[in-house]
Amino acid sequence: MSSLQFDIAHLLAGSLVLASFMLLYQDRLYALLNVYALHATVLALSVAWQAYIQAAPHLYVTALIALVFKAIIIPVALHRIIRRLGIHREIENVIGVGLTMMAGIGLVALSMVVMLRVTPGADALAREDLAFALSVVLLGLLIMVTRRNAVSQVVGFMSLENGLVLAATGAKGMPLVVEISVAFSVLIAFIVIGIFLFRIRERFDSVDVQALDRFRGERR
Repeated sequence: MSSLQFDIAHLLAGSLVLASFMLLYQDRLYALLNVYALHATVLALSVAWQAYIQAAPHLYVTALIALVFKAIIIPVALHRIIRRLGIHREIENVIGVGLTMMAGIGLVALSMVVMLRVTPGADALAREDLAFALSVVLLGLLIMVTRRNAVSQVVGFMSLENGLVLAATGAKGMPLVVEISVAFSVLIAFIVIGIFLFRIRERFDSVDVQALDRFRGERR
């Protein structure tokens, strides 16, 4: 592999981590969904580049699935859900943005230290892809635990899954049937989550998880 191919793969994987930080920073739902579409687009580019440098044509299918489902269909569907539910469009955080970003930087540093130490004999590109992928997964988890709005937690879950796809394509050898089944599993999970959002909004008149906690406290 030439140094240019390595650098481009490194740039795309690093851009995915940067897009995760952009998700972490957003405090409005529409902006969050737009950045998530960017996140999925960068993932599709990264997977397509891996398909090219690994000479693995089946990865182009993975890239196409990421582009169509994650970068277009899911963000558009979430925009419509927000409009139909009339959800408050500002996101409430559990802690401040500054502390959240510092926690994110700490998680990225932890990912680099852990993955580079436990994979000394692996290919250099695979090691760095796994380190970036773990960073994206941990940042997705951080989004889920620091947001009070259910829709933003769904976006955190979806970005977490993008990190798993990056890890699978970087590690090489993932069968196409597994990629397709994972993509459809995520799509089904998204549909179920959408139905639950409508039911929660209908029942509690809110999708703020803090409001749901208060309701549970009143019932005890």
